[in-house]
Amino acid sequence: MATIEEMRTRVGMQEYIVTNTRSTDYPGSYAAHDDSYSQERFEKNFRIDIISMSESEMQFDMVGINAAVANGFRRILLAEVPTMAIEKVFIANNTSIIQDEVLAHRIGLIPLLADPRLFEYRTDSSNEKWEENTTADNTIEFELKVRCERNPHAAKDATDPDELYKNSRVLTEHMHWKPIGDQADKFATCPIRPVHNDILIAKMRPGQEIDVRLHAVKGIGRDHAKFSPVATASYRLMPEITITKPIPEELLDKFVECFSAGVVEIATDNTGRRVPEIVNPRLDTCSREVLRHEKLKDSVKLSRIRDHFIFSIESTGALRPEELMRESIKILMAKCSSFLESDVLAS
Repeated sequence: MATIEEMRTRVGMQEYIVTNTRSTDYPGSYAAHDDSYSQERFEKNFRIDIISMSESEMQFDMVGINAAVANGFRRILLAEVPTMAIEKVFIANNTSIIQDEVLAHRIGLIPLLADPRLFEYRTDSSNEKWEENTTADNTIEFELKVRCERNPHAAKDATDPDELYKNSRVLTEHMHWKPIGDQADKFATCPIRPVHNDILIAKMRPGQEIDVRLHAVKGIGRDHAKFSPVATASYRLMPEITITKPIPEELLDKFVECFSAGVVEIATDNTGRRVPEIVNPRLDTCSREVLRHEKLKDSVKLSRIRDHFIFSIESTGALRPEELMRESIKILMAKCSSFLESDVLAS
């Protein structure tokens, strides 16, 4: 029988079921515990540990919060942190085999290296006065003009289209930024461009041409997935592996194999005896493989720490992952302020 402390702080993993999944961190759950919210207790227990960080990916531990807050950050990252994405595609000519609608959709999903914090939202969505309302503060313009031709210098026995033809593959490197107003000076140190230059847009053959003008605007993922700043934003609870009784030496190798690589290693104790050592539980995928073995399942206890979240962010490239997290915090703070103000006004 799980103790109250285990029920409050751990999610149990048994052979066939997962226990203690219901959150109980609110007042009245247990008579002997005060689970009312405390700012002082939160500041004491809450912490963020950055595990790894690069230009596009970040993994960190968020400790001392509940799933509602962690999921709030995840949802904000996916749907409410703004980016710039291509909204309007003005097609002058498209003789490729890709239909206009499909071409426009593919172009719209191309991530752009442009700081959305330096732009304003467009309030107009219709085409009637789009050009008239286009300014340097709300729109980015690109030109994509590519024509496929035969390569006169190709070898006679060549079969590769990239060698036989010029511009047979239309890539994002063919998209050229056309500054509006003072954008050339404003973004002189970091010119606006697609995040990657090798994204394939279309394939063409001699005589085919694509001539389009593109307008990118500021938006959020809640309106369209192309505005989402992350390829993925996810979290999982920190695994906890507790060895409850000694494991026979002849079963040690089998025990290690039951977990993901790097989770358990075999060490030597003071008496020279080989013993298992939990090295890095965060690498465990919680497959519960060890519980399938009759001789091992009573020697280990598997659980997850309820308030310890392993958070992973993978940026599409417009902003670095740590900047995305800062923006999500600002958005959550603004939501809280708005709620408090409306609650005060209502009362």
